[in-house]
Amino acid sequence: QVQLVESGGGLVQPGGSLRLSCAASGNIFSINAMHWYRQAPGKQREWVAVITSSGSTNYGDSAKGRFTISRDNAKNTVSLQMNSLKPEDTAVYYCKVVSTAAGIRYEYWGQGTQVTVSS
Repeated sequence: QVQLVESGGGLVQPGGSLRLSCAASGNIFSINAMHWYRQAPGKQREWVAVITSSGSTNYGDSAKGRFTISRDNAKNTVSLQMNSLKPEDTAVYYCKVVSTAAGIRYEYWGQGTQVTVSS
């Protein structure tokens, strides 16, 4: 059983910062990429950022220049530092972990953490 637990969401004023974290636990083997997605009310889930096992990163257009993804391989955690937050960043943020075992690819999702940007 694999569990992903996100934390760090909350209410923040425009221009503020938040740091989200996601910890993976359980019977998880070789973790490859770790992603962050978000879903705003009434909208489709949107990819935000990814970090590979080697530390390479990539960001969606909405995150470039404001968000930073990082990971701790020893602790199986991924974080998302979000700066200069805007009301349009309001969404439920989800982490996704991709791992492989015996040549089979697995995806695991967290339960989501709410981020609200409002004055």
